[in-house]
Amino acid sequence: MTSPHAFSEAERSAVYRAIRERRDIRRFRPGHIPDDIVLRLLRAAAHAPSVGYMQPWNFLVIRDMEVRRNIHQAFLAANEEAQTMFPPERRDTYAALKLEGILDSGLNLCITCDRSRFGPVVLGRTCQPDMDLYSTVCAVQNLWLAARAEGVGVGWVSILRLEDLQRILGLPENVVPIAYLCVGYTDVFAAEPELKTSGWLPEIPLAEMIFYDRWGQSRKSLTVL
Repeated sequence: MTSPHAFSEAERSAVYRAIRERRDIRRFRPGHIPDDIVLRLLRAAAHAPSVGYMQPWNFLVIRDMEVRRNIHQAFLAANEEAQTMFPPERRDTYAALKLEGILDSGLNLCITCDRSRFGPVVLGRTCQPDMDLYSTVCAVQNLWLAARAEGVGVGWVSILRLEDLQRILGLPENVVPIAYLCVGYTDVFAAEPELKTSGWLPEIPLAEMIFYDRWGQSRKSLTVL
């Protein structure tokens, strides 16, 4: 049974291809991203699902190299500290990973969440107040998939202290940085995620993550997934 609202086969294939081939890009080549493409990516992000239609996001497009150098210094400090948190046998592997492209990418983008937008009571947040944060993360994913369709690489730099981002970018107290992204052209979209191919962590089979009706209750027939 099919739905009359389904996309064509070619359109569906394109959507699933963007999802399957999205990668966290760390290596960029020089090249300015035209403003019309940037605007399309931001428009895609702004079409994300939004609890209570509160649209909690803002988008800081960062091209200024002085700002980016300050962010990069904050990353280096946070990354040095992060390396010490791993067991000694994993620290060299961690140190060899390229985890950002702050200075190399065409631009940086910080996607934020305004936790005060539309006041203290918003439809959908009365029981789960963090739904504004989750909505903003959906905006990040929308942008990431649109970027893949445009042939633009995106890398999420999470090894940054929120207070450093707030200070460097001058964010108001009620505005939380959700994602700091490196955005630019790249030579390669790898066939598999880099952390998978490097052996950092194994891929978990989908069948092991699907339960029915109760936690831990699975169906044997789904082991083929």
